Amino acid sequence: MSCILHIETSTRVCSVAVSQDSATIFEKADFEGPNHATVCAPFVEEALSFAESHAIPLDAVAVSEGPGSYTGLRIGVSLAKGVAYGRGVPLLAVPTLQLLSVPVLLFHEELPDECLFVPMIDARRMEVYAAVFDRALREVRPTQADIVDGETYREWLERGPVCFFGPGAEKCKTVLSHPNALFLDNIHPLAKYMQPLAERALAQGKLADVAYFEPFYLKDFVATKPKDMLHATLNEK
Repeated sequence: MSCILHIETSTRVCSVAVSQDSATIFEKADFEGPNHATVCAPFVEEALSFAESHAIPLDAVAVSEGPGSYTGLRIGVSLAKGVAYGRGVPLLAVPTLQLLSVPVLLFHEELPDECLFVPMIDARRMEVYAAVFDRALREVRPTQADIVDGETYREWLERGPVCFFGPGAEKCKTVLSHPNALFLDNIHPLAKYMQPLAERALAQGKLADVAYFEPFYLKDFVATKPKDMLHATLNEK
């Protein structure tokens, strides 16, 4: 098995982990964010120091590829690319919505076998980044930006149970009132859950290009220009 450094910065939570032989041997997470710009690099440094102090050679770097926070993804991917390039190891890109589903598969066996998964990353207002998976994480509907109302997932809710979870799911509870809609709270995409997806990518040779890889933003970043308050005040006079 491989030793992999995992970096996750797609939401307000910043987390870093190291896995070896399918087990997490180091993890750090900050839930008070977003503080990615200040805590992610020290977390990575601490993780690398831990591996070196135990004479464990690094075999790959895995990063959560998005969708999610534009700024968070850029920070995580930049760090991952820097470590991969500096250490001469492969870079692995882990789809964030698949990652978000891992703790559900691990800790929620009570869900019906036929249940579909809809992991949600908060976008804005009633918008989320979401996909639809079956329990084998096969894509039933690809990732897209959804403006959520009572009809958004009716096609799948009419077929059977659908489980909604992730940082974007809480705000959808009031509008997704179908009897087949199930909700799980406090599900986050964390670095410590990246190992199975990263190991699979490494085994299949699905490597990201260290020089040219870009996060999966899904939508273009739109920067708003602050108002020139002095100019506005003068125009009112």
